[in-house]
Amino acid sequence: MQIVRIGDGSAKRHSAEHIGAKAANLARMAVLGLPVPPAFVLPVKLCAAVIDGDPHAERNLIDGLKEGIAFLEGVTGKRFGDRREPLLVSVRSGAARSMPGMLDTILDVGCTSAAVHGLIRMTGNPHFAWDCRRRFLEGYASVALGYDPAPFGAELAHIVAGEGVESDRDLDGEALERLAAAYQTLVADDCPSEDPMAQLLGATRAVYRSWTSERACAYRRLEQLEHLRGTAVAIQAMVFGNRGLTSGAGVAFSRDPSNGAAEPVIDVLFDAQGEDVVSGRVTPKTEAALASSLPAVASQLREILAQLEREYEDVQDVEFTIENGRLWILQTRAAKRTPRAALRIAIDLVHEGLITPQEALRRLHGLNLDAVAHARLAEAGDPIARGKGASSGIAVGRVAFDSASAEHLAGSGDPVILVRPTMTTDDVKGFAVSAGILTAIGGPTAHAALVARQMAKPCVVGCDSIVVDVSGRRAQIAAAAVEEGDWISIDGDAGAVYLGRGKVVIERPEAELAELDRWRGGAGVARPAAADSETKASKLDHAQLKP
Repeated sequence: MQIVRIGDGSAKRHSAEHIGAKAANLARMAVLGLPVPPAFVLPVKLCAAVIDGDPHAERNLIDGLKEGIAFLEGVTGKRFGDRREPLLVSVRSGAARSMPGMLDTILDVGCTSAAVHGLIRMTGNPHFAWDCRRRFLEGYASVALGYDPAPFGAELAHIVAGEGVESDRDLDGEALERLAAAYQTLVADDCPSEDPMAQLLGATRAVYRSWTSERACAYRRLEQLEHLRGTAVAIQAMVFGNRGLTSGAGVAFSRDPSNGAAEPVIDVLFDAQGEDVVSGRVTPKTEAALASSLPAVASQLREILAQLEREYEDVQDVEFTIENGRLWILQTRAAKRTPRAALRIAIDLVHEGLITPQEALRRLHGLNLDAVAHARLAEAGDPIARGKGASSGIAVGRVAFDSASAEHLAGSGDPVILVRPTMTTDDVKGFAVSAGILTAIGGPTAHAALVARQMAKPCVVGCDSIVVDVSGRRAQIAAAAVEEGDWISIDGDAGAVYLGRGKVVIERPEAELAELDRWRGGAGVARPAAADSETKASKLDHAQLKP
């Protein structure tokens, strides 16, 4: 089987249909000379056969992994699972079309006990080494073995409480070593924790299998992507954002995907790995924190965002890692955006000379003109709580605390606001039936927030004054007690939360719509009349934007 190498100096471009959009964009960035960690890719065409257990595909898979690891060892000078200079890898999914957060990834593969000691020798940092080990064990158990994450969470909570700290981010190296030992006990003999190639084989099979997961299938149905044939698997040399305070991981948009403003949106977590940011489990820092701590990296990142936007002639969604003050780019893709942002961005890109009016019209084909209107709450008063606006617009609805309840309440005909402690892509069914989404934890660059924007759902995240009791079907929002079925209103632009059933006023972007008419040669388009009701705003259709 022919694997595709990225980072060997060959500087070739490859088809997304063959190696998936994620890997194709990695190859394209390597051609541009951007700092991309080396990788190799197993093709999309292997996906169905591996899932079906085809013996020939299994042989190709094993041979491809051996060939690819030899390539990565050659270009990095490290050895997979070594006691002195260990190579660790990430195993990442990637279909021909972006499916943010719907397919699985496993990080730190190759982190055996021997590799832990090798990382300590290389870096002098036991905290970092044991953090990689416990992350690998937890990720592999969840994704490859299908373990319930609850016992791992219980072990973590026990050690965090015993150390008297707030979270795992505050644990020292000795505590992380004990945590890794506890995780090892949980996985017992099911995890090949001391055999790096067995880890890699199990992780690769699991990522291929994630193509058939419930959330991935639901997403493809919602997004009309059922024609896709499968996912590729990219195995990439790890770069580490969890090596200390001059390291970190983040997500950046070349301009705001919620409202279309021509300014980057950058989220970062220091001393963290990428999953911490995109999972929505932690509320990240902003660009201001990055510029304060690592100004050269912040400046370089802005330059790369501008370069990628020029290259792709579209707004980019970029995942990055900083290792000891060095910036690495792990992924770029066209950013998911709200309909309102899509309109503004298309017009701005024409004005900036990046695309033609005809291309802008093509991208906006099928855009729901109701959804591009600016909604605001009339006579709303002061909000009871604030978070971060992750997807623009106003939503008014009855509170539901999980996807099943959201589907039940929506069946009654009333709009629903899905209120969660944190938002994950497992909630995609709840997103689909909800008018808006509100979370206590998370940032606007989390994968689930991307999906909310793509579905044109107003969304507020990181509202730390919310305490959600899912089992008790209630929440405390600042000083207000809210139960399932109560009415609330959210403003996805201001990040504001209001009690009760707010009145929504719709204001249409007439200047922008008139410009579209001029591009069409003055023919004009039928536009619905302005509305002044919560129903109009809370039941906006999902805009089907063509790439």
